[in-house]
Amino acid sequence: MFQKTSFTTLIVGVFVVYVLHTCWVMYGIVYTKPCENPTSENCIIPYLAEKPRLQLSIYTALKPSGEGGHNLILKVDDFDIHSRFERNVNVSLPKKTRNNGTLYTLVFVHQAGVSPWQDTRQVHLVAQLTTFMLPKPPEISLISSQDTSQQSEQQRSAGHAPSNKPVTHWRSRLTLNIVAEEFAFDKEALPSDVHRYLRVFQSGKKMVYLPLLFVDELSNRVKDLMEINSSTTELPLTVSYDTISLGKLRFWIHMQDAVYSLQQFGFTEKDADEIKGIFVDTNLYFLALTFFVAAFHLLFDFLAFKNDISFWKKKKSMVGMSTKAVLWRCFSTIVIFLYLVDEQTSLLVLIPAGIGSIIEVWKVKKAFKIQVRWNGVKPTFLFGKSDESERRTEEYDTLAMKYLSYLLYPMCIGGAVYSLVYVKYKSWYSWLVNSLVNGVYAFGFLFMLPQLFVNYKLKSVAHLPWKAFMYKAFNTFIDDVFAFIITMPTSHRLACFRDDVVFLVYLYQRWLYPVDTSRVNEYGVSYDANKKPKEKSHED
Repeated sequence: MFQKTSFTTLIVGVFVVYVLHTCWVMYGIVYTKPCENPTSENCIIPYLAEKPRLQLSIYTALKPSGEGGHNLILKVDDFDIHSRFERNVNVSLPKKTRNNGTLYTLVFVHQAGVSPWQDTRQVHLVAQLTTFMLPKPPEISLISSQDTSQQSEQQRSAGHAPSNKPVTHWRSRLTLNIVAEEFAFDKEALPSDVHRYLRVFQSGKKMVYLPLLFVDELSNRVKDLMEINSSTTELPLTVSYDTISLGKLRFWIHMQDAVYSLQQFGFTEKDADEIKGIFVDTNLYFLALTFFVAAFHLLFDFLAFKNDISFWKKKKSMVGMSTKAVLWRCFSTIVIFLYLVDEQTSLLVLIPAGIGSIIEVWKVKKAFKIQVRWNGVKPTFLFGKSDESERRTEEYDTLAMKYLSYLLYPMCIGGAVYSLVYVKYKSWYSWLVNSLVNGVYAFGFLFMLPQLFVNYKLKSVAHLPWKAFMYKAFNTFIDDVFAFIITMPTSHRLACFRDDVVFLVYLYQRWLYPVDTSRVNEYGVSYDANKKPKEKSHED
């Protein structure tokens, strides 16, 4: 009665529902229902409509309440909320802050000529100017002991030594925003996210809200942090101000709360910084495009993973498949995983890379027909035998690798020696991992060439997992888009484009050696799962 639904169709359906639901939620965030009749008692009107003279005052204090003393670091008389600015100030650090303590900033917007501590119509926010984070490990020249001694001398003169404990870091940027539009809220449809930023007072029969002040903590990036030690008495602070729309304010509040929740779950400052990087210096339209592209990237990743696993699970013979390419993919994914661990990359990137490494190890086990037998706690590895067709494929594969080694090995060794002489690293292990990963990024695409050579010699592409390959190809072109608009290492950016070249050659071979999906091919594989081979009836 009901036709069987494939797993892929189900996943695509769930994905479409998820995207539509997310669009509806995003619309609810950026759109706020205005009060239709501003003269109604049901409306909350803006204080800015009265065009008051305002003043901006920024203080520092050891406590969020300002008790125990506060210090004025910036005052802007006749503060025009429509005029953006950026000011650089020097902030004196109290002794408690220098000794691994915390320093807060109190930002006031109040009536001009009136002290913010006595103004009943002032609005203020409190933010931290410091955060705790592990210090960056020192990088030294591995072949020059002179650099090591100089760095040690600098650390001693600074009054601290390398430590594995979190230390106080200075946030060198403070970004402020105010909603400049004169928007009238409806009391019955007041958004909950805006409610905690709303300061209201009674003016006759009308309810009036003070300026919506917002401290943008998403703009606090790890790259802007400065380590504080006992000898640091003064540090620079860049104060930036700009207007913000109500829709963007609500979106920023939700994103800021999401980052805070992740930090409560154990995400470090550096983990949260990876997420902040998606939103900083980006308009809402670009964020929407980023969301859709990332969502499709995730879908194709999952479908490629599912089809790849299914293909290798059913794989019984390595005829037409380059075992060297499989072994190289395993090696390269493990090297990239170790590199990400050494660079203390976010768990958002590290966990998928680790899972991918495990899958590639499993593929190597399938490709080389490895069986593991345990004698107590001692493992024994048994390798399966290859038939005549597999040995022919192996000969082509070995021949391709022979030609490839003439180019690959000298370039990798030369790059490693150059980096050893001219680049500083944390340790010999760090140099080894960086040299290997640079070889993977720069020359990794060359290891895709043996498979092209095998296809050419066999005059066939029927042995390749084309479904998984096409999903990965779509992701390759999506990566090309991100390579232009997202900050990433140059080697990784080049790695995105070199995959395109190999993909185009694969497509050419696909056209040159067509596959008839309606029949079982020369490798015993049928690509039309819905059509079963017809059985001839016979009489005994």
